[in-house]
Amino acid sequence: MKLRYLALGLVCSGSALAADTITATHVFPASLVYSRSFLEFVKKANEAGKGEFTIQVRGGPEAIPMMEQPGAVRSGVVDMVYSACAFYAAQVPECDAVSASTIDGPTARKNGGMDLLNQIHQKRIGVYNLGWVDSGIRFNLWSTKEPKLDSTGHIDIKGFKVRGHPIYQAFLTNYLGAQTINVNSPDLYTALERGTVEMSAWTQIGLMDLNWDRYLKYRILPDFFSTDLHILMNLKKWQALSPKSREILQQVAIRHESESLEALQKLWKEEEAELKKRGVKTVAQSPEASKRFYEGARAASLARMKERMEKSGGMENFEKIIQLFTPGPLPK
Repeated sequence: MKLRYLALGLVCSGSALAADTITATHVFPASLVYSRSFLEFVKKANEAGKGEFTIQVRGGPEAIPMMEQPGAVRSGVVDMVYSACAFYAAQVPECDAVSASTIDGPTARKNGGMDLLNQIHQKRIGVYNLGWVDSGIRFNLWSTKEPKLDSTGHIDIKGFKVRGHPIYQAFLTNYLGAQTINVNSPDLYTALERGTVEMSAWTQIGLMDLNWDRYLKYRILPDFFSTDLHILMNLKKWQALSPKSREILQQVAIRHESESLEALQKLWKEEEAELKKRGVKTVAQSPEASKRFYEGARAASLARMKERMEKSGGMENFEKIIQLFTPGPLPK
């Protein structure tokens, strides 16, 4: 009898010590550089947390549509998602400051920006923000045909079929006056092929991963905005993990903030040279027009953030989030 109880006790003890399973998804296809970076984070985390937890990746947008993933982690359908902050900026308006940021993830970690952003995420949507990874990569406008510059050297995109997107919609419409067409990134290749879209904003890297360089032959300067990719966890799931598991996950995420920044900066230099070889040309606006363009992008994003924060009744972090992520004059 004692042996039976001893055996049962060992089984129960083994179950109690079983590793936690953390389910995860990523918003972009697995072939894209950003998804590959997230999968690298998962590999690092699983190696560091062996015996404590296992992150099981269920897939990308084919598993849960990209725009539904932030809601899925909030509700607990999945434990972790890798998503652009702008995809859920309607619920977390402060994301617009991250998109318009003039700093990178490691800097935001050091200056307290990430701690504040994490607190905001927990309060607004009940998720824990592990980190801002893959930062430091900027956006450009990319076009299938050469755009014209007006008499001041500023880009004129009237008549272009422009792809809209939550990250830069306010800038495209409020500043550039573009008439936009909403197309998710997995569908953009077909839209470019059919001529439904002639211009799109996209990051400095990743164009060739998606074969968009087959159609997008012009890169317009200056660069604007910043990648705003975050690793989010359902707050209840996060709190249910052991202190050791939480510590491992957080430290791996912080390291990946720096490691991914360095890796993607190197990749950008390589891709810039390759795109030039493939015939992608650069169109530069005049210095004064470039300044107005850059400031216009920032102002449009922060103005949208202000409007959303006022509607939500939560303006207490407005000035602080701007000071931490995108220092400069406040929008009027």
